[in-house]
Amino acid sequence: MSSTRQGARPRWETQRTFDELGRPLHDITFTVVDLETTGGSAQAGSRITEIGAVKVRGGEVLGEFQTLVNPHTEIPAFIAVLTGITNSMVASSPPIDSALPAFLEFARGTVLVAHNAPFDVGFLQHFADELGHPWPAFEVLDTVKLARRVISRDEAPNCKLSSLASLFRSATTPNHRALSDARATVDVLHGLMERLGGQGVQTLEELQTYSARVDPAQRRKRHLAEPLPHAPGVYLFRDDRAQVLYIGTSRDVRSRVRSYFTASETRTRMSEMVRLAARVDAVECATPLEARVRELRLIAQHKPRYNKRSRFPEKTHFVKLTREPWPRLSLVRKVLDDGADYLGPFASKRTAERCLAALHDAFPVRQCTDRFGLSPERAACALGEMGRCLSPCDGSVDQEGYAAVVGQLRHALLHNPDQVVEAIHQRMERYVAEERFEEASVHRDRLASFLRAASRTQRLSTLARCPELIAARREEDGRWAVHVVRHGRLAAAGVIPPGVDAHCWVEQLRAEAETVFAGPGPVPAASAEETESILRWLESGGIRLVDVEGEWTCPMGGAGRHLALYDAAQASRRTLVPFDESRQ
Repeated sequence: MSSTRQGARPRWETQRTFDELGRPLHDITFTVVDLETTGGSAQAGSRITEIGAVKVRGGEVLGEFQTLVNPHTEIPAFIAVLTGITNSMVASSPPIDSALPAFLEFARGTVLVAHNAPFDVGFLQHFADELGHPWPAFEVLDTVKLARRVISRDEAPNCKLSSLASLFRSATTPNHRALSDARATVDVLHGLMERLGGQGVQTLEELQTYSARVDPAQRRKRHLAEPLPHAPGVYLFRDDRAQVLYIGTSRDVRSRVRSYFTASETRTRMSEMVRLAARVDAVECATPLEARVRELRLIAQHKPRYNKRSRFPEKTHFVKLTREPWPRLSLVRKVLDDGADYLGPFASKRTAERCLAALHDAFPVRQCTDRFGLSPERAACALGEMGRCLSPCDGSVDQEGYAAVVGQLRHALLHNPDQVVEAIHQRMERYVAEERFEEASVHRDRLASFLRAASRTQRLSTLARCPELIAARREEDGRWAVHVVRHGRLAAAGVIPPGVDAHCWVEQLRAEAETVFAGPGPVPAASAEETESILRWLESGGIRLVDVEGEWTCPMGGAGRHLALYDAAQASRRTLVPFDESRQ
């Protein structure tokens, strides 16, 4: 008879397969956690304002944890609107150096679960490091990631917590409060586990590695990727009539296309597209940026039905400050070379209207569409009687006074948005103090729309005004990628071959580059998405400017410096809104 030392594992235990070693889900204790914060990035200075958690095992709630946290900083008005958590509510709450250890003790020895786990767990880890607390070796499960693999678009339009809570008939409605959202996430987790249990997923390891089974018809089409290059480029899926179904881009076209025929591709739409595909064409590109630009142009040209984005770059809106005796703001579809000032482009009319409303909140210029001369004589409109319009129509303001306000408006549009920010912040703070959160949120969204539009216009227009810009960057393989940009449009791209004279080669690339004429007004000679892709590359690390004709600048007092705050608010809301773009 053999024996083992006390505490040692039997030999047969060490030889069990991975599947046999799997831990049954009904034996796992999960801690489902949710946070509320002052913004979307702990690294950028955002703080935790509330922690809520529910501990469950085998469908039974073992305990709950909830505490407000004093962030020792002002909670922005728009965050207060979103969560309902105000400065007065957290004033007497424990600081993070007390709340975090208590939570870590509560969750010790369990598997952490969160909806969009990188956000919540990232905040917790950041403050654990900041406070010098060792981070426990938690295993983490993300219900967003799992839902994307399990839930089809026919069942739910997206993977927001609110949508999934509705789908699984959660007893708790998510409301941007930590404990309520954690309770809703528990119901979502159980709903997902029940769904997968019917497919044989019984252990934590199976749950963590689950992916949709590959359709046999999808697997049989792997040969379509064989002729494609291992190089940056664009790939086009076509049906048996050569109609383009879907266009994508990759640094390695062949490897990316092969993934559509494996378990790594779990999107329902893409599986449907692959079943219809009869061939895949490739456009090899010199650089990833060229591939991205060609992808955008091809999508706009073919408008493939399985591409959700970038199909209609021509469908844009602009806010226009007119040139007339009594200028006004107007919503237009095109930019004309008429000397007027424009803000945009906006991808949706609704966003443009929010921006327009923000400007009208800050500047009482006329909103009527009538045209009248220097000395109009008519009755004041309702807005004039309410004090929301300077009312030039009835002589309430002279042309000099009106022009001064228009000058301030133009300065806010093109250079410095501080006057708009200050006016709307004051209004938001008043609404928050009166607990009129819904009205405050309307103004928050208006201001965010304006700031994003102003920043976008300033960034795009400065590059659009450059007749030519040549830049280079050393890539990971050691070679230099070079791009020629003219009026915001990519005119040429290439990689300097080894052993050649770099200056001569760049001059040759410049000579062969596309001729580009300037667009009207501030609009680049390309789609906004193309110019923004170029800007992201130009603003990345390691860029060397080879030559610039004209000026490429960005105003220090521009709208971009305010964006971090509002992007943080949007990221905070995405604790309930997990990135619909992942379902492309």
